[in-house]
Amino acid sequence: MSKRQLYAFAHARATVLVLFALLVAGFPGMVRAAGSDAPPYWVALRASQSNMRVGPGRDYRINWTYMRAGMPMKVLREMEGWVLLEDPDGARGWMLMQFVSRKAHNAMVRGQVTDIRESRDGSGRVLWRAEPGVIARLGDCYTGWCKVDIDGRQGYMPQSALWGADKP
Repeated sequence: MSKRQLYAFAHARATVLVLFALLVAGFPGMVRAAGSDAPPYWVALRASQSNMRVGPGRDYRINWTYMRAGMPMKVLREMEGWVLLEDPDGARGWMLMQFVSRKAHNAMVRGQVTDIRESRDGSGRVLWRAEPGVIARLGDCYTGWCKVDIDGRQGYMPQSALWGADKP
């Protein structure tokens, strides 16, 4: 092998090793295992007061304080007990994982006042209406309509009207 070929081989090998190290370290945006519970995924705030910080640690300043238990959030990344979240308005920040729940699957009404109907295909009478910002316990979604429960009242809303009802 010539010196040029050895250099090209060494350079290619180093590039492959760096890419492999990034994959093993979980570099964000890289390939993840199919069916894994890796981000993104939906959660809900556990407490009625939760602080979102600008970085993953208690030494980082608080960017937002949320005053609403059950508020849906999208987890974008995990790091050593912290999660990078996105709220319904698009704000992003870090929160301790203990302040969010993966069990509660909530969604928030977005956009405008939205009808809640009695049938899962959007037909049937209007049972009531929900204003933007209302949090609903989310059931199954079928062909663009989701079952919701708002304070014990159940019905169906368009999936497009709910932040947190789509696949993250």
